[in-house]
Amino acid sequence: MAVTLEQAQKVGYTCLKALLRFAFMVANNLVAIPSYVLYLIVLQPLRILDSKSFWYIEGVLFKWLLAMVASWGWWAGYTVVEWGDDVKAVSEDEAMVLVNHQATGDVCTLMMCLQDKGTVVRQMMWLMDHIFKYTNFGIVSLIHGDFFIRQGRTHRDQQLVLLKDHLEKYYRSRNRKWIVLFPEGGFLRKRRETSQAFAKKNNLPFLKHVTLPRLGATQVILKTLVAPQENGTPSAGDAVRKESKSKGLQWVIDTTIAYPKGEPIDIQTWILGYRQPAVTHVHYRIFPVKDVPAEPEALTNWLYQRFIEKEDLLTHFYETGAFPPPQGQTKAISREMTLSNLWLVAIQSFAFLSGGMWYCLFQYLYHCLF
Repeated sequence: MAVTLEQAQKVGYTCLKALLRFAFMVANNLVAIPSYVLYLIVLQPLRILDSKSFWYIEGVLFKWLLAMVASWGWWAGYTVVEWGDDVKAVSEDEAMVLVNHQATGDVCTLMMCLQDKGTVVRQMMWLMDHIFKYTNFGIVSLIHGDFFIRQGRTHRDQQLVLLKDHLEKYYRSRNRKWIVLFPEGGFLRKRRETSQAFAKKNNLPFLKHVTLPRLGATQVILKTLVAPQENGTPSAGDAVRKESKSKGLQWVIDTTIAYPKGEPIDIQTWILGYRQPAVTHVHYRIFPVKDVPAEPEALTNWLYQRFIEKEDLLTHFYETGAFPPPQGQTKAISREMTLSNLWLVAIQSFAFLSGGMWYCLFQYLYHCLF
């Protein structure tokens, strides 16, 4: 079939837009990430004198970096509508966020929709696949104190020990509040077949839109961060908690991400913007940590139940275009998440001005020394 002039113009425009967006993203990374690192190097004396202030500043810079990533999707028309519980109400408390995992765009979506949740973004810790350590954002996550987890049965036990040590060393010393993890342990398309075979073998529900979660990281986080009085679990982090006067982990936020027509947005789409504007839907349900069982078998069943509920939520969404109302209510209420374009332009301007400042400074030092 012959391509019309209008179709050719549309393809050309899409390719040109993608090319320009990619160039902007590269420039954005080249100024923002080195500036983040250099600011923190200069501030190392403050880290020694006043660690709390240092990590406060680091958190602000970290939030701005995530906002820049959010802006790439926001300006391409990829927006978010939120459903369920209002997580702003617990934004100052410690919480564990459990998220279903479909594509690389899940992380970008969270970077966007958590921007307006108070101090959450600058005080959060991410658990992500170790491969992200080798991306452009890896150095930022390493400095911030995120944890890179290596998947696979041969690494599992060692990784859980390392996770426990990491939480005890960094979580409260850097005043972290929320910890985000993807309990499925991989993308839906990669794990679905294996999960369904395991479910069939163990007489568990057949799931299409999510996979059965893994217990390990969730159990370690609860054991390490929950105060003993919350669910009766002896906590390995008691000494750290007393020192920081923390109440411990108080909430579990079950977060379900749904994409239009079940077609996830990946990081390439987020950057290049070649897909038509789309609305991603995010559903929250908050559980007090005292209602989460401590024993491994009971915790496994509780975690499985959360993902069975996610399956029901996603099935309803893909059939109707909306999440179902909470139990006992007749109508589900949604909230459109918004970002300020003025604020996004301001932080992007700060990044490019910072990049220019560091470049001029190094040029000056080079001429002075050589």
